[in-house]
Amino acid sequence: MNTVRRGPCRRTLGGVAALLSVLFVGGPVTASAATVPSAAAVGSVCYSALPSHAHDSLDAGGPFPFDQDGAVFQNREGILPSQGTGHYHEYTVITPGSETRGARRIVTGDEVEEDYCTADHYESFDLVDHGC
Repeated sequence: MNTVRRGPCRRTLGGVAALLSVLFVGGPVTASAATVPSAAAVGSVCYSALPSHAHDSLDAGGPFPFDQDGAVFQNREGILPSQGTGHYHEYTVITPGSETRGARRIVTGDEVEEDYCTADHYESFDLVDHGC
């Protein structure tokens, strides 16, 4: 069974995430320089700034509402740091009023607190900072 990991905050990745900030959390996110591929598409966001549906996805531990939840995320876009197959898994963030899964996801990595959120179906990501 796939579960979402919890633990102390290790790091934050930076980048400009203005569009994601407005669409996903409704306000500015904290950002700094990044050293990952496509760094402009990876920023950081405080856990406390995420919408409640993202908290539901991060904290639930399963069962999840969609069959695809917990599936291996392939990172085909190459935005997240390169890792082996099976390192990342994706979970739906419910979009109120949507008749489909919508575009919002949480992607988790195998490292503690390696949780990314996207509001635009993998075009950009923010690393969730669990320390704020």
